[in-house]
Amino acid sequence: MDLGIKGKRALVCASSKGLGLGCAEALAAAGVSLVMNARGAEALEAAAERIRQEHGVEVVTVAVDVTTPEGQQQLIAAAGEVDILVNNAGGPPPGMWHDWEREDFIKALDANMLTPIALIKALVPGMMDRGWGRVVNITSQSVRAPIGVLGLSNAARTGLTGYVAGTARQVADKGVTINNLLPGIHATDRADSLDQGVVKAKGITMDEARSQRAAGIPAGRYGTRQEFGAACAFFCSQHAGFIVGQNLLLDGGGTNLTM
Repeated sequence: MDLGIKGKRALVCASSKGLGLGCAEALAAAGVSLVMNARGAEALEAAAERIRQEHGVEVVTVAVDVTTPEGQQQLIAAAGEVDILVNNAGGPPPGMWHDWEREDFIKALDANMLTPIALIKALVPGMMDRGWGRVVNITSQSVRAPIGVLGLSNAARTGLTGYVAGTARQVADKGVTINNLLPGIHATDRADSLDQGVVKAKGITMDEARSQRAAGIPAGRYGTRQEFGAACAFFCSQHAGFIVGQNLLLDGGGTNLTM
């Protein structure tokens, strides 16, 4: 399918690896030029160069911590008049309800709620002026079904979801859509980190931990960054202009909901 976005320009946050990289790859395959961001310059530039070689699109790299005001300013300046914004950030650490103090919540909110909001506020007005834009926020299945050990993530990402629900409906008449992708377990560094926690807690091997988690997914496996990226690219396409303020689960059926 021709997504109709060849020649558009996208900012993809946290895109040197994992789900962000999957989104960057899928958009580049559709002919979209990229501004890629991550904290680690070496991994970021390696990913960008591979995309340049494979897809022949322009890729600008910005190695900053986007959760800081200084990093946001640099990234917004580099982004310029982007047509597409993909918000993404690594999740906060797991734990139990009694483990977290106020500062832990502030860090989670900065990374997973306030940073995406700052980028939306900075870049969506230009999209509205030009009459077309797409924002996709990578959140989590936990905004629909909270995960006990991910209380920090549950709180921050659900806050972003509430913000998007109202904001998306205020900008849709200008040709701008804002939607959320809710990943379940995908084969990423984040999954490795959570699996390692299971290894330590249960005294089992990494393979055993992965098998146990995969057994709880109706699809019987972890997701891939490529299929996640394809879903993101569709949300960014010309065909998704009537999808507004929605939350799409990509979890292999792992979240047991009727709607």
